[in-house]
Amino acid sequence: MAAHIAGNTLECLSIPLELKKEPVVDEKGSHVLGPDGKPQYRCGFKIGGGIDQDHTKSPQGYPDNGIYVTFIQADGPAAHSGLQVHDKILQVNGHDFTMVTHKKAVEYIMRKPTLKMLVFRQGLPRVPSTSS
Repeated sequence: MAAHIAGNTLECLSIPLELKKEPVVDEKGSHVLGPDGKPQYRCGFKIGGGIDQDHTKSPQGYPDNGIYVTFIQADGPAAHSGLQVHDKILQVNGHDFTMVTHKKAVEYIMRKPTLKMLVFRQGLPRVPSTSS
């Protein structure tokens, strides 16, 4: 992967994804509520990275301090949305993820039951220029 410096323009194809979380339910089928009294939802993925993390110590070898998908639960909401391991999350519900701490990224992801995301995926074919 080519290194990207946080805050600099990233020339890439961003992939729009919509992830609809699953409600967390107990054995009786009732919504599980969080400490704030709101229903909890399951995303089906884990992240790594952030501007507060040392990317050189990442076991995945990510080249920068971006937020990366490190795990996808099989048959979960993330898998159904098309999200993949190693996708770099650029934006969630309009929030810029290129300059965010790990904790803040988790907070944004946990906020809403639907995530409208833009991700960068290494290895996508480049789109030919359509200059006239």
